[in-house]
Amino acid sequence: MRYSVLGPTLAHSPDGTDVAVGGPRVRALLTVLALRAGRTVLVPDLVDEVWHGDEPPADAVAALQALVGRLRKSLGRDRVISADGGYRLDARPEDVDTRRFERLAAEGVAALGAGDPARAADLLDEALGLWRGPALADLPDREAEAARWEARRLDARRARLDAALGLGEASEALLEVTALCAARPLDEPLQALRIRALRDTGRAAEALAAYEAVRRALATRLGTDPSPALRALHAELLAGPGPGTAGPGHTPGPATTPTARPDRPGKYDGQEKRERPRKPEKHEKHEKSEAAEKPAGTERTASAVRGNLRARLTSFVGRDEEIAVLQEDLAAARLVTLLGPGGAGKTRLSQEAAERGAEAWPGGVWVAELAPVTDPAAVPEAVLAAVGARETVLRGAGAEELRAGDDPLARLVEHCAGRRMLLLLDNCEHVVAAAAELAETLLARCPDLRVLATSREPLGVPGEVVRPLGPLAAGTALRLLGERGAAARPGFVVGEDPGAAEEICRRLDGLPLAIELAAARLRMLTSRQIADRLDDRFR
Repeated sequence: MRYSVLGPTLAHSPDGTDVAVGGPRVRALLTVLALRAGRTVLVPDLVDEVWHGDEPPADAVAALQALVGRLRKSLGRDRVISADGGYRLDARPEDVDTRRFERLAAEGVAALGAGDPARAADLLDEALGLWRGPALADLPDREAEAARWEARRLDARRARLDAALGLGEASEALLEVTALCAARPLDEPLQALRIRALRDTGRAAEALAAYEAVRRALATRLGTDPSPALRALHAELLAGPGPGTAGPGHTPGPATTPTARPDRPGKYDGQEKRERPRKPEKHEKHEKSEAAEKPAGTERTASAVRGNLRARLTSFVGRDEEIAVLQEDLAAARLVTLLGPGGAGKTRLSQEAAERGAEAWPGGVWVAELAPVTDPAAVPEAVLAAVGARETVLRGAGAEELRAGDDPLARLVEHCAGRRMLLLLDNCEHVVAAAAELAETLLARCPDLRVLATSREPLGVPGEVVRPLGPLAAGTALRLLGERGAAARPGFVVGEDPGAAEEICRRLDGLPLAIELAAARLRMLTSRQIADRLDDRFR
């Protein structure tokens, strides 16, 4: 049996089929045991790992034994062995994808250093193919350990790009390395790979412009010069092409060594995690000035909820239990989708839940309204505008080169990385594929980000928690009708004709929007008249 933790935790039977493991705690237990395959993990250590960040149950040992029993039921009793005050997974280290990834990546880098890019590409393809999502996705609150695995993955991706250049595949590698560089503008080995790819595709002028952009970024943000390897590559560019400059036989440039290891074009870009940002950048300062210019009322309370939540014009009725459940979901999962039909109140509920728990998000609560977006390709730009990371307009000499390859998604990743913030993607259903791709990319690259989406269908992103939203309870629906009715017609109370009020709420299926629309009719009609006319769809 084999085990995967580079993504959601899975067990695979000898014939290759996936084995259903169980709930989150059981998967966390399997993750801990798989990372130490063949070694005994003591009970206190298992309790600490499985309930990390949460208060363990009163009888933690008994609770752990119950989890072990459920895991044995899934895998087979002989797969989890009791030994020496703990438990051991009966597996070899090679049975776990992390160990296979390390071996294959190391062999690929060694082959690259030995001048065999073809073998390096094959090994690195196999290594990167083991990844199915963010590392240790089912182990709670393990951002630091997961980040170490993501850094190893980035090393392998660098090495794969280097192998692609060595094989003369610069055109295929250019798109991928450009996207990576947009997310990591100060990663000199990656920038060197991009410059080499531009040179090898005959775009020497763009390669020189790319070097100049890197040099300025390093000087502006860090007050330093490019590394000797990057300067040597620049000197190569100025010297002009020599024999064999491009093509499969081209020797890797001096900026790339076995420790500067590229990656795989295209296939894995959407799941890769960004490094933590450094000093505040220009767009961060601009964001502060924008916050100072916000009109009064954009922030909800005296405690200053940071973000772009709008002030409410009407009261929020009921749904306290749903709000509590949503907040629990957001504490445990990184993507929560509130599912329901149109008019169910998903938008209002998501914003109320976010506002009441706003203290958990020092980076702010930001709402991206996707309902007006008609082109799926415009989703990243819409979210970028919603979070306030507006683009600085560049003019003058060299502006076109600096704007070339500008990617809204890459800028959004750079803006969100390092911020503990909550992003609300509202009304995703008509652009669900684009919203899912954006959410998956952001969550993979921004470890402190949480996403709360509202939609009529799930996004289908790994790790997504789907929370269906049902109709209002009868009492809550009546209360909503009463409050909105009194606003439309002062003095209205549902008690004046309780039978009609109950009929309205029942026949409108407890949908908040439908009840509010009915309440607005109370300016001209009685509740009985509204109830009687519900079947007359033309009126």
